Amino acid sequence: MAKKIIALFVALLIIAVSVPTMAASVINKDGYYKGIRLNGKVKVVDHFPDIKVKVVDAFPDIRVKTVDAFPDKIGEWQFVEYGEDFTIQFVESFPDIKIKFVDAFPGVD
Repeated sequence: MAKKIIALFVALLIIAVSVPTMAASVINKDGYYKGIRLNGKVKVVDHFPDIKVKVVDAFPDIRVKTVDAFPDKIGEWQFVEYGEDFTIQFVESFPDIKIKFVDAFPGVD
């Protein structure tokens, strides 16, 4: 009986520790991913990106609004061919971050 209680306690402890980790975003509240501020000029590449990105419809890490100029706020991206602040590669599997394209209210929660 005591072994069952201990096993149950250990299982609950493992679940309690792992749930907050799974819910945490990889982007901090200030809009940074591994030191990269997620606004500015972005170049799409096929190989060796700074960030691998998956486009989703639900539960994004960040909401992205594409702009033609002055991408000053977190989540505002201006796509360019040169002079980029960081590079991305669109992927379907194993993304670093998940984004959702929006027309208003870009950023993180």
